Amino acid sequence: MNENDAPKYYSIQNVSKMLSLPSSTLRYWEQQFKQIQPRRDDHLNRFYTTEDIEVFKRIKYIRDELKITRIEAIRNELERGKMNVDVRLLVAEQIEKIRDELIGIKNSL
Repeated sequence: MNENDAPKYYSIQNVSKMLSLPSSTLRYWEQQFKQIQPRRDDHLNRFYTTEDIEVFKRIKYIRDELKITRIEAIRNELERGKMNVDVRLLVAEQIEKIRDELIGIKNSL
């Protein structure tokens, strides 16, 4: 295994900035969703994998875009509709990129 194959880990601060979510929300979701299993160092600092980050993105999408706010309902949506949520999340991310590109083009005119 070379170093490019090694899993990459992100601190809670990095994930918080990456997803525009407070650290407290990440810690709460970690308690509520068994899919999120961060590693911890000797000081009990959390380190998330890219898989954990993808779960956070799905939860955020379900909460913010699908307007599902009850934890149990979000759990059900994660378990029942993982592929459906992943596809919708991917489409939403692509639309956001296109929107940003169009704004950039408009601003350069």
